[in-house]
Amino acid sequence: MDPIHKVTPDEVKEIKEDNDTIIVDVRENEEVAQGMIEGARHIPLDKLPHSVNELEKDKHYVFVCRSGNRSMMAASFMDEHGFKVSNMEGGMKDWDGEVMA
Repeated sequence: MDPIHKVTPDEVKEIKEDNDTIIVDVRENEEVAQGMIEGARHIPLDKLPHSVNELEKDKHYVFVCRSGNRSMMAASFMDEHGFKVSNMEGGMKDWDGEVMA
């Protein structure tokens, strides 16, 4: 298995406008309530296995969490299921862009 591709928060700012890229925030509800990347989809990590069938395989998914660890687990899981994935390094701790409440 190839290592999971990592992207920086600055790269996410550039690719988040791409219609073929979907940002998925895997943090818990109370963490997301503090703000999430605009346009991101919220799927808590423990709900991800139940959401696989709802996601399109022809899209690129960038996973985000607080620090990058849970999102790496999510990206690895989705990679094993044949999805094109990346993990945002540093998570929301390193995000300095716009957030939505």
